[in-house]
Amino acid sequence: METATKEAALAATGKPFLMRVGIGLFALGMLAVLTVFVMFAAGLENLPVWLSAAAGIITPLGLGLGLIALMLEARSKK
Repeated sequence: METATKEAALAATGKPFLMRVGIGLFALGMLAVLTVFVMFAAGLENLPVWLSAAAGIITPLGLGLGLIALMLEARSKK
């Protein structure tokens, strides 16, 4: 009975908050990666350090948060 209410509450709200944050960070990181590639292809050699750091840190952080959210969701269903 209790698991049915958990599943109904989760379905009513959509994705968990941690999953939404992970998806947003991953998308932002992929945008930074795409920007770095476009700037490099355009011939720019001195790329901003913050942009390269964002591409290298935000993307795996978002992926990790998404995976953690998936594991927490799977464990809560058991």
